[in-house]
Amino acid sequence: MPRLAGWFGLSAVVVVLDQISKTWIAGRIEAGTAIRLGAYLDLVHVYNPGAAFSFLSDASGWQRWLFVALAGAISIWLIALIGRHRAETAAPLAFALILGGAIGNLIDRLMHGAVLDFLYFHVGTWGWPAFNVADSAISAGVVLILLVRARRRTAG
Repeated sequence: MPRLAGWFGLSAVVVVLDQISKTWIAGRIEAGTAIRLGAYLDLVHVYNPGAAFSFLSDASGWQRWLFVALAGAISIWLIALIGRHRAETAAPLAFALILGGAIGNLIDRLMHGAVLDFLYFHVGTWGWPAFNVADSAISAGVVLILLVRARRRTAG
């Protein structure tokens, strides 16, 4: 049972860091503006009503509830996966990171109708879509899952 609490504790840390960072940005940068931090990084204050890479961001508003439902269902599934794999290390770590990120962005959707993104990396006129701590945790978790799957395939 202690390992299970640790995995959920990690998810909670991700949620807290995500929400603190978003609150800090919202309190210091006006929506729609940017602060240049370096040649390749800006802090921005933008809301994404869509999903990754602004998928469905131009929809009429129904997507908010679709993404809320998906995040809720996926979170329940991730909780079950963490429980099933709690004795392992890499898999529940990945699931806990994704769970924390999903809940962090779910909070934004419920409170603001969209997800606050604030990290914008760019080179010249090319830029990666803005993202946040929750998105970073989700991405790290997905990469870890892919590494675990690749390792399992080569091992057996």
